[in-house]
Amino acid sequence: MLTFTTKSAEETIELGRKIGSRLKKGDIIAMQGTLAAGKTTITKGIAQALDINETITSPTFCLISEYSGKMPLYHMDVYRLEGTEDFINLGTDDMLYGDGVTVIEWSEKIMDELPENTIILRITPKDDGSRLIEIDNWQNGPVE
Repeated sequence: MLTFTTKSAEETIELGRKIGSRLKKGDIIAMQGTLAAGKTTITKGIAQALDINETITSPTFCLISEYSGKMPLYHMDVYRLEGTEDFINLGTDDMLYGDGVTVIEWSEKIMDELPENTIILRITPKDDGSRLIEIDNWQNGPVE
């Protein structure tokens, strides 16, 4: 497991850039953390590393946002889904097994439907305003 601490939104975005620079086609990041933990913030950095110039916002109400860059970024928020059946009915296979990178916020609800090689990213806000970020199942080399 990789462990990082960020002390500001800027540091969280920078860590996202470092992660994003190591991602490859087909990578899936299952993000976990409380409301306002920083899931969308770190996704902004991932998008920057993929040369995406669009504004990244939480896809809470549209469920899936798709962005174009060096490779597609599929940004999903499954918070409002009832469970795995709703996720399956979204028809996400082309995204999960396609030519881009998929970031899933609130992934705890659908972990049973994700492939074994899914990267798990947990964000825990601390009382001092910092964020503890833990990454499991990372196979893409050092994050520097």
